[in-house]
Amino acid sequence: MQRLMRRMGIAGDRGEARLALGPKPRTTKPAPGHKIFPYLLRDLVIDRPNQVWAADITYIPIGRGFVYLVAIIDWASRAVPAWRLSNTMDVAFCVDALDEALARFGRPEIFNTDQGSQFTSAAFTGRLTSADIRISMDGRGRWMDNVFIERLWRSLKSEDVYLKGYADGREARAGIAGWISFYNGRRPHQALAGRTPMAVWRAGVSGPLAGNAVDMTLRLDDAAASPTCPPRQPQQQQTPRVA
Repeated sequence: MQRLMRRMGIAGDRGEARLALGPKPRTTKPAPGHKIFPYLLRDLVIDRPNQVWAADITYIPIGRGFVYLVAIIDWASRAVPAWRLSNTMDVAFCVDALDEALARFGRPEIFNTDQGSQFTSAAFTGRLTSADIRISMDGRGRWMDNVFIERLWRSLKSEDVYLKGYADGREARAGIAGWISFYNGRRPHQALAGRTPMAVWRAGVSGPLAGNAVDMTLRLDDAAASPTCPPRQPQQQQTPRVA
């Protein structure tokens, strides 16, 4: 059944199979005519915060539909400096997340994305260029080029989204905000010697992170973080939901 659902585009993994109501939305849509930049991270030793940031878009199931989530991640520390939810794939929510990350966390040397139309747009690449940030893009169909943010999606969905089953965008926004706050500040990572992403980011912004260089040959089954998740809060009397 799982194999057939994947072939039909209804589900990609066990979590999605349980919730699937129809074909999942595409989050990477190339735009003819947009400039594609080369991939700059191959064989690069990444050993300090704000050396490389990456961004990606995924979808979050809610009620009978879904919303789109964009997040930015710092590769060396795994910290998430900014994210945004949107009910459309317009580039504006990606630029908003980028502006917040730059304002709060400074400027990376390299910014890596896939070849989706939001990231290849003049609005997004122009913002990076104006901040003197080098642009890197994954090869077509090579999700491994942006492996750490793919792991972020896996953790977020398995530890929060699939467990809670958000009814609408308001619930999703509040729940994801809580999970990312937990992830940044309280969730220890095996790859970071048991430290949290924000602890590593704060410790390393003024110099290299000794012993924490990112290995670009990491195996797919190498756990990026411990399988902990935020404790469940006691349920309170629910108020009427507003879509």
